[in-house]
Amino acid sequence: MRFPPYCYLLLFRFLSSSTAFSEPPFSLRHLPATVSAETTAPSAPSASAPLHRRGRSRTASTSTTSVFETNPLKSLFGNVASSISNIQQMGMNQQSSELQALIAQVLASHNIGSWDDIRSALRAKQTPEETNFRDNLSKGYGKASPLHKLRLFDESNDENDVRVIFYRDSASWCPYCHKVWMALEEKRIPYRVEKINMRCYGDKPASFLRMQPSGNIPVAIIDGVTYNQSNDIMYALEKQFPDHKPLIPNDPKQRMKAQELLRLERTLFSAWMSWLTSRDSPNGRLRDNFVSVLNMVEAELSSTKGGFFLGENVSLVDFMFMPFLERMCASMLYFKGFLMRVAPGERTNYPALNRWFDAMDTLESYQLTKSDYYTHCWDLPPQLGGCVPEAGSQPFQNAINGIESGSWHLPLSPNNNGLEPDWAWAGDEDAAKREAVERMSANHEAIVAFASRGAGRSGFPRYGAPLADPNAVSNESVQPYVDAALKILAQKMLETDKNSVDEAMKELASVLKRAGGDELVEDVALSLAYLRDRVGVPRDMRLPAARQLRAHLNWARYHLMM
Repeated sequence: MRFPPYCYLLLFRFLSSSTAFSEPPFSLRHLPATVSAETTAPSAPSASAPLHRRGRSRTASTSTTSVFETNPLKSLFGNVASSISNIQQMGMNQQSSELQALIAQVLASHNIGSWDDIRSALRAKQTPEETNFRDNLSKGYGKASPLHKLRLFDESNDENDVRVIFYRDSASWCPYCHKVWMALEEKRIPYRVEKINMRCYGDKPASFLRMQPSGNIPVAIIDGVTYNQSNDIMYALEKQFPDHKPLIPNDPKQRMKAQELLRLERTLFSAWMSWLTSRDSPNGRLRDNFVSVLNMVEAELSSTKGGFFLGENVSLVDFMFMPFLERMCASMLYFKGFLMRVAPGERTNYPALNRWFDAMDTLESYQLTKSDYYTHCWDLPPQLGGCVPEAGSQPFQNAINGIESGSWHLPLSPNNNGLEPDWAWAGDEDAAKREAVERMSANHEAIVAFASRGAGRSGFPRYGAPLADPNAVSNESVQPYVDAALKILAQKMLETDKNSVDEAMKELASVLKRAGGDELVEDVALSLAYLRDRVGVPRDMRLPAARQLRAHLNWARYHLMM
């Protein structure tokens, strides 16, 4: 676009007294809207963990009108300055439109279409269960998902059968919600979900605080009665739904054994907390105490004839142990270098414990609620006031944080290089890719806006979880380019021949660099990293899908920045 000659003269004069036009067009920050849908993840564990750049704030430019505050002709000149600003904005808009047209040509030349086209390509590859996923979500049917807000299980139930309202955390991570969630699913009790932030992730609604002044979760309303402690909820479910699968044994000896095991669970929890939140003494007292109690748990599991604590059937005892044993496996490895859960076929000091995890993995109620090590290790510290790493734990932190080769880099290493067992029950690699593409394509506009916070501004007030920022401001100017990168990424996960898709990402990087320089490319790369670091399991998707998405986001960033 060419400006009339007088515009250049006026622009030259005003540049000497104003910073309004001092930044290149594609790095201007255009008053982006705050994204309301939170896709957050995990909070930061330690200073040694790689807190990737969350985005940068640009210093606001001085308004051109301030130059004329004492000028009697400021109204006239203000209008002139405003006209120049409008002309420049028109120029930027045209450049942006031209850039988007070039990017559209790149995508078209490699047969990468709209998100509707991507969804069509996905449907052609999906299984019947995958194809029906969204329809089942709205009806409350099908295999359980953290995205369900209504859970009816199947067509034998309808909304009139819902007697339980379950208030759980939005992040699908809270360990106390975890055990109640498993119990509801295992007993197949119809329920409705209301999601509430944990304190370190954002504010809680006033309506919830009126019902639960402490703000603690979970809460359940069962037949109109409010229960505000997780154990109370679980016992109420047993009492109020006697026709559903029992989780408490009827046999008096079994009941007594259950009480003994529940006391052991509290002893183990205490030993874990003591070591996790402290630096051990030179004689290893905290470690020895934890290992001693863990050996007691191993002995109990070794003595059972079935895969669970009370034998062949899962019980309330298993659901009490699971939330914290799962978090122990992650945090003890990450912060202490202590390995509890091993990949299939690997030697371990805890074979009975690993058999118990294998048994739990067969339950859909556990598959639904299971998280990954990364999510745990970034969620625990803000809840506990910090976790203390021991010497020698850095390699394990690197692997869990996706820094080691094969962790979040293609090709992915099985079992994250032997440290975190793969979820074989979740399907093969192609199923994981389809799941990741489904989640992206179903909510692409919100995801693009969310990712573009990486090139935007941090929000206020800040919350205890550093990677949770519900008030962050997205950078709208980079959203079309982030959208293009994610379309290419989605296509790569669906294609069998990746060469054309690789070239598309390289060409996108070349076009962005020519138009906006290194800064524009960096802003897109920052946005992809922001999204990568905030993929939460199980909230957003299961671990195999999350690893695929994280690795493909790294692949995209590599091609952008190379």
